[in-house]
Formats: sequence, C-alpha cells, structure tokens
Amino acid sequence: MDLWRCITTASQSHGLMISGAFHTAPDDAPTLPPNGTVVMLSPDEGAFWSDIQSQPEFTDGAPDPMDRWSTRVIGAMADDLGARAVFPFSGPPYLPFFTWATRTGRAWVSPAVFLVHDRLGLYASYRGALVFDTVLDIPAPEQATAPCDTCAAPCLTACPVSAVVGGTYDVEACHRHLATSAGQACLNGGCLVRGRCPVGADCGRVRAQSAFHMTAFHP
Repeated sequence: MDLWRCITTASQSHGLMISGAFHTAPDDAPTLPPNGTVVMLSPDEGAFWSDIQSQPEFTDGAPDPMDRWSTRVIGAMADDLGARAVFPFSGPPYLPFFTWATRTGRAWVSPAVFLVHDRLGLYASYRGALVFDTVLDIPAPEQATAPCDTCAAPCLTACPVSAVVGGTYDVEACHRHLATSAGQACLNGGCLVRGRCPVGADCGRVRAQSAFHMTAFHP
C-alpha cells in the first residue's frame, strides 16, 4: 500500500480526513523540512463527534479533551507513518496553521475572514498535521478555485452584531454578544456565520460539536 493511502486509511480509522497538503520550501526551515510534505488533518464531520465521545479523554473529566485526544491519536499516527506530528494549539509560539491551510489549494480566506474549505466550508478546523521529510505525491484538489468567488456571501449578514464586516473580525463584539441572553443561540448552536456557508451545509457538523467549540472559545 502506498504511503498516501496509508495516511488516508489511518486518518479514517480515527474519524479524521486529509483536509489538504502542501510541499515545503527552503524558506520554511527551520520550522519545516526544506523539501518535505505537510499533510493537514481535520474532523471527518458526521460520525466524528459521536465516535470521539467514547474516547478516554472525553470520559476522564480532565480539561482540553479534544486537544489531548488529538495529541495522542495523531502522535501515534506520526510514529506509525514515519512523520512528525504538529498541532495548532501547541504554543506559544503557535504554528501558522491558517497560512498553511491556504497553501494546500483547498482552503481560502473567506469574505467573513474565517477560512473556507472546499468540503467543510466555514467549519474548517485542523486537529493537527503530519510533517514528512520527503516529497509525497499529493492528489490534485477537486475544487481549484475558492467557492466564495461564485457565492452571494450570506455569511456577511449572518452575524447579529456584524462582527465580520469590513474584512475584519471584531472578537470583542462577538464575546460581548455571547455573554448576553440573545447570544445563547450562537453559544449553544454554533456560530451563525459559519452555519450560513452553503459549502459546509452538508458536511455533517452536529450542533453539539459546534456548542463544544463555542464554549471553548467563550468559557
């Protein structure tokens, strides 16, 4: 079995998906190998949330269950596949996962500032990445251009407090809204901006998972 298929199979066995990959360049050193490959991993929405609830990190009562699960599972995958595991939550300093995502050809900066993924839409998230010291053959992405190029951008009018207009994200306005009774719909059901993206509408993201992430963002 070729290495790419091994990565795909290993990812799927843990409810993850390859959400993009890119070849590194000499100026990526020393953070990344100069002639290697970064394979980015995201939740394969749908069954992911129900499956992860039975994992030990989600039943031991300790904090940060998803980050700890990601560290354990993706770390073990890296060991098995001859790679190095890296994570967006390890820091500071934090690794530039946002920029890395745009290098895959499968994610772009949306009008709402958040990343939009060719399959996950504005639900794009990255649990970690596998860094290989060699150049792997990366399958060409099916979606070659940003979906936002032909979209009416309903995301821009979805936020009740207009926190994503003007090409910036007003984080403080978002937090102030979430602290009110009116903000409970966003806090308990997920960001309305992300939910309005037509690309991610059928990705399988469940309400409970969105609520989990919103609570982590606004504890």
